[in-house]
Amino acid sequence: MKRVIFIGETGSGKTTLMQIINEWEIKYHKTQQVYFTDNVIDTPGEFMENRFYYNALVSSSVGADCVAIVQSITSKQNYFPPCFSSRFTKPMIGIITKTDLKQNQAEFDLAKKRLELAGVKKIFPVSIYEQEGISNFKNFLLADNF
Repeated sequence: MKRVIFIGETGSGKTTLMQIINEWEIKYHKTQQVYFTDNVIDTPGEFMENRFYYNALVSSSVGADCVAIVQSITSKQNYFPPCFSSRFTKPMIGIITKTDLKQNQAEFDLAKKRLELAGVKKIFPVSIYEQEGISNFKNFLLADNF
């Protein structure tokens, strides 16, 4: 399985995704530091919310096979600057989380546009509670190539 680093704002679902990928019990855990497992690197949301920490994200990504920027469909903010992917030497994917909370197509389109402007080419919409998109994302991580 590829090792992925999750980058996104606080509350976007990075830690829950890590728990799903590792088939752990889902429980709330506020990530206070960069957290490494065999197949996931989980980062604090504050690292994305404060440009001062961008270099820490880039440094942490060295041990990953790919970078996943995580965008909640419910987010009112956009923390990903245009061409954000150019900071990284790893392939970048996007994950739209909490799709079960989508109230209209415009919310999904906005989340997708934010990821595309950041430089993402491949996007995985997921819902933890409805288990939508989780198997597609896991299959991607298990595949031999990008």
